[in-house]
Amino acid sequence: MTRPSNTPPFPRLSAALLSGALLLGAASLPAPLAAQPAAVGQQAPAAPEATDDPGEAPGAASIAQAFPNPDPGGLRAWFEERGVTYGLTYIAETLGNVSGGMRRGSVYQGRLDMELSIDLEKLAGLPGLSFHANAFQINGRGLSECCLGNLATVSGIEAQGSSRLYELWLEQALWDDRVALRLGQLGVDTEFFTSQYAGLFVNATFGWPAVMGANLPAGGPAYPLAAPGLRLKLAPVENVTFLAALFDGDPAGPGEDPQRSNRSGTRFRTRDAGLAIAELNLGFTLGSGAAGLPGMVKLGGYHHFGGFDDLRRDANGLSLRDPAGSGVPRRLRGNSGIYASIDQLAYREPGTRDQGLGVFLRVAGSPSATSQIDFYADGGFTYKGLLPGRVNDTLGLGLACAHVSSAARGLDRDQLLFGPTPQPVRSSEAVAEVSYQGEVVPGLTVQPFLQYILRPGGHVANPRDPGGAAIRNATVLGLRAAWRSGTERQAHALEQDGLRRPLTLQ
Repeated sequence: MTRPSNTPPFPRLSAALLSGALLLGAASLPAPLAAQPAAVGQQAPAAPEATDDPGEAPGAASIAQAFPNPDPGGLRAWFEERGVTYGLTYIAETLGNVSGGMRRGSVYQGRLDMELSIDLEKLAGLPGLSFHANAFQINGRGLSECCLGNLATVSGIEAQGSSRLYELWLEQALWDDRVALRLGQLGVDTEFFTSQYAGLFVNATFGWPAVMGANLPAGGPAYPLAAPGLRLKLAPVENVTFLAALFDGDPAGPGEDPQRSNRSGTRFRTRDAGLAIAELNLGFTLGSGAAGLPGMVKLGGYHHFGGFDDLRRDANGLSLRDPAGSGVPRRLRGNSGIYASIDQLAYREPGTRDQGLGVFLRVAGSPSATSQIDFYADGGFTYKGLLPGRVNDTLGLGLACAHVSSAARGLDRDQLLFGPTPQPVRSSEAVAEVSYQGEVVPGLTVQPFLQYILRPGGHVANPRDPGGAAIRNATVLGLRAAWRSGTERQAHALEQDGLRRPLTLQ
């Protein structure tokens, strides 16, 4: 993975953070327009009950509601009245590759999510100001790391065992929630390039896509590594939202292993080259009235301002595999990409609010000599309430493909030309997943799933094979359980209302 140089960010992130702090201070003054409370964002129709997205408040009710006294002593209600909400989610899974990969194997892994949100207007009389923090306790080991060697990490909770902070921010909403400024430790995957329907699937690429994870330093400021940043949200009219953010571009810093370099999530780096990203969200409805089918289109792009290694050429334009060359990659400025997505409710079960068929499609491109992946696409469907009497169960099929860039493929061909050891030439990696999420009681779901991975790593040599054969296609079976204890919706869902409104049934 390429890393940015020590060139100061453009624009410099520390200056942006200081400006944001001043804006937050000024924004605590009363808004010039009369503000109306924002409605809490709701689940999109046909979206799953539970997801591993670190920024998504699960739609299922608390498991405590299945018992006679879910709030003994009224403590949770007392805190809620004062603007303080909290919750715990535990995701546990066991999975194994029954064929292919680098080697056969099985693992157990788990993640405890701890969230705290505070409405500072209720608690301290500061209009429009809110606070949010969440942290993870991650345990177990990952199947991709030990047994698969693939680009699209097989699970969205896979990470090295640790207790780590993820997000920690303040947000100021202004002018009837048409403008919101957020400052602090942020994860780009909590708001950008997200999909309601893709959230069902276990494979991590259906959350933060492999094109960004492979091309950006340390995978970008995404799970499990957030970074200091500043985010602006504008919602000028109904069903239109614009998001823009600037992050420190390297959430880990120097070190061979990013997660070990920033093991606790508290390495608040602000002097690296910046990562800028912007996204436009357009909501629409097919049809009218109660029969209308809501959807959302997202268009976005990003640019990292740092220096990156050319994946194929040295400073003289020779191949890095050419014995006549220096073997030192030339440095190029920046890495960019664009993306688009659509979520669409395609069919609603008659007489229901949130059961039916949802479809999604996402595409992204990053055609650069510094990009390992130059094109990415995923898509699929979810169907909620397919079986009689199982109204909160969700079935889904997801497909994803990451295409290896021409620069990376060219380097492999050069190895065949100049190197004594033959090796596979990379092409692409693809994954198919079938998942069924079933509700046991409100707040507790179980989810068996099957993944088939074609050309793990993009068709690379198996490091465990002395002959250098490519890693074989892999079949992965798994079972995930997700348990949630907390309020019915986390308070920080308020900030996503501008994004969710087009997909919400009133």
